[in-house]
Amino acid sequence: MWNTFWDFLWTTLVIFAFIAYLMILFNILVDLFWRDHKTSGWVKAIWVIFLIVLPYLTALVYLIARGKGMAERARDQAMAAKRETDDYIKQAAGRSPAQEIADAKNLLETGTISQAEFDTLKAKALS
Repeated sequence: MWNTFWDFLWTTLVIFAFIAYLMILFNILVDLFWRDHKTSGWVKAIWVIFLIVLPYLTALVYLIARGKGMAERARDQAMAAKRETDDYIKQAAGRSPAQEIADAKNLLETGTISQAEFDTLKAKALS
């Protein structure tokens, strides 16, 4: 298959270009169908037809024409996912010991609980 080093190098470059194209193609399709909710279905269909008929040229045109919006939509999606993850972690982790002690201190100062109950809550929060 590889008679010379140059045959090997050429094959490696062709495989690299094909894998790079597949990654770009999948990013374009994800952007079109999952991130971009403003583009109409007809425009999406036209992009897909051109991606099939003239794949490399259409991918290049898409990246030039819509690259900035593509990056913004990807960033917005990543930020939304981070917010959801942070909210879930906060909800699952509960409150910090400092918050528990501060709330118990407020209850002690208002006379709702006694000093012994405050000490019990404080020990429980610190354990």
